Amino acid sequence: MAYRQNFAMPRVPPHLTDRARDLRNNATEAERTIWRLVSSHRPRFTRQLVVGRYIVDLACRAAKLAVEFDGSQHVDSASDLERTAFLESCGWRVIRFWNAEVAQNPEGVAEAILAMVADILGPTHPRPLPAREGRIRNARSRPRGP
Repeated sequence: MAYRQNFAMPRVPPHLTDRARDLRNNATEAERTIWRLVSSHRPRFTRQLVVGRYIVDLACRAAKLAVEFDGSQHVDSASDLERTAFLESCGWRVIRFWNAEVAQNPEGVAEAILAMVADILGPTHPRPLPAREGRIRNARSRPRGP
């Protein structure tokens, strides 16, 4: 197997992996706030996902949804337009939120992200199964007699 390691190329260039790890460890306040609100939801979200030569702030792989949180340095940014065009050419949908918007209404931003995922993936089931409430639970084992 050692010969295969010499020819195998990493899926993600190591410098991008290191940069994504650094961004995860030093997340902005907006990224931390939204992550706390959406990380427990399904489908799963990923922070600082490498896509091509770019690193997406927050992503839902199942829905191919990329979420970007932008500060004032991103106003009229040509590089953001290029990044969005690249991601969309790879089949991703990109939504952007200003950091100030997250600070003022974090629940609303999280709700908008989750609604977009639901819109992309569609309903989970055309006719949901009934809840298990009110059912009598059967005993798993019966006491044995002498």
